Amino acid sequence: MSPRVTPGMGHPVPRRTARATVLGAALLLLGGLAAGCSGSDEPDAGPTASPSAVVTPTPPPTAAPVAGPEAGACFRLTFRQAVSPTNGAEPVRCRQRHTAETFAIGTVDNVVDGHLLAVDSERVQQQVATTCPDRLGRFVGGSLEDQRLSMLRAVWFTPSLEASSEGAAWFRCDVVALAGQRDLLAVTGSLEGVLGTEEGRQRYGMCGTASPSERSFERVPCSAEHSWRAFSVLPLEPGDYPGRRAVSEAGAPCEDAAAGIADDPLSYRWASEGPDAQEWAAGQTFVRCWTED
Repeated sequence: MSPRVTPGMGHPVPRRTARATVLGAALLLLGGLAAGCSGSDEPDAGPTASPSAVVTPTPPPTAAPVAGPEAGACFRLTFRQAVSPTNGAEPVRCRQRHTAETFAIGTVDNVVDGHLLAVDSERVQQQVATTCPDRLGRFVGGSLEDQRLSMLRAVWFTPSLEASSEGAAWFRCDVVALAGQRDLLAVTGSLEGVLGTEEGRQRYGMCGTASPSERSFERVPCSAEHSWRAFSVLPLEPGDYPGRRAVSEAGAPCEDAAAGIADDPLSYRWASEGPDAQEWAAGQTFVRCWTED
């Protein structure tokens, strides 16, 4: 993983140097006033400071605000870069081919009981991991089912530890389209509202190279060559993972649902795909229905 490259920023004067500069100027000012206010009636033999000789301290330079990402930027990221916690890729024009688009930015809540949390702490990372997927739907449009049946996903980034120590506290949410298990789909233009259109749902829908029950199965966008399509989702009761058997039984309605959309309701193939314990913990609390396309 390459570390995030943060934009250039001002370098604050070291605290000790800044303090010495101000303190030295203050001593000069006090010395001038003392020389001009002698307790003797006789003129001082030494030189006196005139008002023009008083030194006005110059405030030390301060650090420039830490620059963060901008919404609407697009990037050419690899799959590995997309799943990294930080990213320093340079943006490209969204009308050019790209694999990621920033759809939301924000500030992490990294202060708890007066203590500053590290940007890579579990609390901060969980905050971002919840916020970005929640905001994705508002950006890509469509229904919750449309989103669950698509290959569009939210990924997120936070500053590097070095940038965080200099004051960076932003997070960045990007949308990517999966082209396979470990590949991203190159797109042109923005993905904003794309699932609100039939063309977008077809292009970025979730399809498969085989039945999800077969070893050769791989998810691909429906715009790629495929033989199966995910067409419906069945929400499960929230709570603890119900177990494999319960998940399998919950997928039984997929059979009738597949018959309802089949060209020949007497000859069709269907499958259900439910989460395992790890997928459940990651937020997939539903079963997908598949049919041969």
